[in-house]
Amino acid sequence: MDEFDLELDEMELVAAAAGYYYYNSMTRQPCRSLSPRGSGFMTEVLNGHDDVCREMFRMDKHVFRKLCDTLRQRGMLRDTSGVVIEEQLAIFLNIIGHNERNRVIQERFQHSGETISRHFNNVLKAIKSLSREFLQPPPLSTPPEIMRNNRFYPYFKDCIGVIDGMHIPAHVPAKDQSRFRNRKGILSQNVLAACTFDLQFIFVYPGWEGSVADSRVLKAVLDDPDQNFPNIPEGKYYLVDSGYSNIEGFISPFQGVRYHLHEYGGANQLPRNAKELFNHRHAFLRNAIQRSFDVLKTRFPILKVAPQYAFHIQRDIVIAACVIHNHIRREERNDWLFTGIEGGIVEEFPDYDDQPDMQSTSSIQEQIASSLRDLIAAAMWSDFINKWNEW
Repeated sequence: MDEFDLELDEMELVAAAAGYYYYNSMTRQPCRSLSPRGSGFMTEVLNGHDDVCREMFRMDKHVFRKLCDTLRQRGMLRDTSGVVIEEQLAIFLNIIGHNERNRVIQERFQHSGETISRHFNNVLKAIKSLSREFLQPPPLSTPPEIMRNNRFYPYFKDCIGVIDGMHIPAHVPAKDQSRFRNRKGILSQNVLAACTFDLQFIFVYPGWEGSVADSRVLKAVLDDPDQNFPNIPEGKYYLVDSGYSNIEGFISPFQGVRYHLHEYGGANQLPRNAKELFNHRHAFLRNAIQRSFDVLKTRFPILKVAPQYAFHIQRDIVIAACVIHNHIRREERNDWLFTGIEGGIVEEFPDYDDQPDMQSTSSIQEQIASSLRDLIAAAMWSDFINKWNEW
């Protein structure tokens, strides 16, 4: 047999193998014997390496099981003849944790598209119903993150959290797109959020059009008792950025003074006056909510795109993601995403288009907040000059 015959035989074998593979891929049915109704996939994840569970379900195994137990014990979900609660939750987490299409989830869990959609909606409703329990008002005592740091204590001892807006890409009908198009030209929903310095969400209000300024969203929430924004005790306050008015209960940075952390780099590192020192420390503390947003979006990438759901579903996904975020924070302090951001800074840049709504505030509220801010700035500047504490 000459060299040409050998080459021909090898080519025929390759062609035959390719044809056999193509035939099987076109004619075979999904093999349910290996993963009857997705149980094989569930077993592989829950009995496999910890990293597999973190990747597929976006949390550690014991955290996943605890959430399943909560949903089962409260009667918010129930096992069905074909899909137990663990698998129902896994379906939901696979979708929001990977932005997977229904067809991909069908193949992975070996269920029909209707079954996938039904359980997705059931789990979404169940987790949203936990929001009152998991999104709690902050403690009124000085947060330990402030108490333990002489850069912040005693100056910010009455600060109880941070507030900011978060834009989530939105899918809306053509007739609504002008209202949802934000200043960057992207269709989005504006989500008002408040968080603690422990990176847990206190309050979440999604669904506002992307064109609406953060200050208007906050005003609407405060003017509407049905929104149940946590009561702010006298003397306590949240930190907000320059997009909000400096009023009683909400302390913003000094206007016209450098603020963002990247502005304090290089030769201009040291603050030159009390206002700059206040702004720098304010920005450092307020970064807690940027870190919370970063962890939330990293864990649930569906928040980075505009999913093809009805808008009320898109809105509820944000609430559910924040509930799960808090559940994970409470159950696993060493969660890999939280530890990855711990002690770090999420850089943000000035947003000159988002100015406070000056007509929405009273002069008395402004005077109270301005006096408090001036007192804090003067005290920390005096200590900075005389004691040279780290800044």
